[in-house]
Amino acid sequence: MALCYDIGYSEMRIPNLLEHETMAEVIQQSSSWLPLLARECHPNARIFLCSLFAPICLDRFIYPCRSLCEVVRNSCAPIMACYGYPWPEILNCNKFPVDHSMCISSITNGTSTSRRMPRASCRDCELEEASSTKEILNTFCVNDFTVKIKISKKNITSTTIFEFDLDPRVEVVKHGPLLKADILPRLQQWLDLDATCVHNIMRGTRSGYYVISGEVQSDKVVANKAYSWHKKHKNLQLALRKWKHHRCRA
Repeated sequence: MALCYDIGYSEMRIPNLLEHETMAEVIQQSSSWLPLLARECHPNARIFLCSLFAPICLDRFIYPCRSLCEVVRNSCAPIMACYGYPWPEILNCNKFPVDHSMCISSITNGTSTSRRMPRASCRDCELEEASSTKEILNTFCVNDFTVKIKISKKNITSTTIFEFDLDPRVEVVKHGPLLKADILPRLQQWLDLDATCVHNIMRGTRSGYYVISGEVQSDKVVANKAYSWHKKHKNLQLALRKWKHHRCRA
């Protein structure tokens, strides 16, 4: 369970505090919150979410304290709002107990929390506007990889926020250090872990084709540039045709 892996305990209660009754449901619903953790909106976000999705297996439920919910909500809700998602009613902080010794409280002090600023902003991962063919070719040159992909948005529920499907038919323009067999799973990982970025690129559309350029890091790929593929973007079409014979400057 990626959201709560190595959280500090190995057994959880089912049904959980969100009324999920099977592990398959817990894993599916919880995985859509990984992108919010990737944005580092609050250092206590993971322990708060795991207290709900994977409550520790004791004789009674241990709820998160209301104060824990409030500090996470106050820091993470603005990031969610950037991408069109309100703080869900199912996580209404008034549902949780006022602080006492038998609820889960904040694991960081006020000083460290106040200094931890979210990495995301409403202008993060913008879709590129029309560029010249020369600029697009230069983007391909300076990035490790470039692919043309189709992304579709899944329907969401009250306990999920970001989920996307990647069409397996990926057109590889430049694979760089990526092995061809690794391209599809690494792109799927990007969708899962940086879905707030994907949401911003899609700009509210349900599905579409995109040309993505990015870099390969040790454990993931990062998208640096994104172009919407459509017939009106003549410069992008020309750049893709020219790329096969294009020589990048050293």
